[in-house]
Amino acid sequence: MVDSRTYAFEDDRPTIDDTARVSSEATLVGDVEVAADASVWPGVVLRGDVGPVRVGRETHVGDNATIHASRLASEVMVGHGAVLNETSVEKRSLIGFNATINTGVTIGTGSIVAAGTVVPDEYTIPPDSFVRGVPAEITPLEDTGIDAAAILDDYSSGEYTNLAQRHEELFD
Repeated sequence: MVDSRTYAFEDDRPTIDDTARVSSEATLVGDVEVAADASVWPGVVLRGDVGPVRVGRETHVGDNATIHASRLASEVMVGHGAVLNETSVEKRSLIGFNATINTGVTIGTGSIVAAGTVVPDEYTIPPDSFVRGVPAEITPLEDTGIDAAAILDDYSSGEYTNLAQRHEELFD
């Protein structure tokens, strides 16, 4: 475990898998778990005070994202500056830069949320969706002409695991 800013809240303390990379400039509070081969980049805040934060295997949380009481499955990419509040993100999904995902949202497997999107409270995003706009509009990926597999491969968790390893100084 790196010397990130980890803080207990009441009886809960963050736990970080030995293979995860957590920046010393990230802040983790309370009931937070970071799984194997995940990365948490500088400026990230993971706050597990009113509910747990779970960062799944090979999930990567980009610089300055804020995640409060949310669950991220494996192979999820969260872009720089995104905000997630009491959200569930299913496997192999992408949350774009500066997206805001409000309370009670579920994002289905293989979905892409575009940069700057605002998803209102209590939305359920079906699997394989493209979500964009303020407020969010949901379109099946197959109707967009977007090659989601290529985009998700470009931001693949393996690539970010490798990148985190190459940025060792951020995680010492």
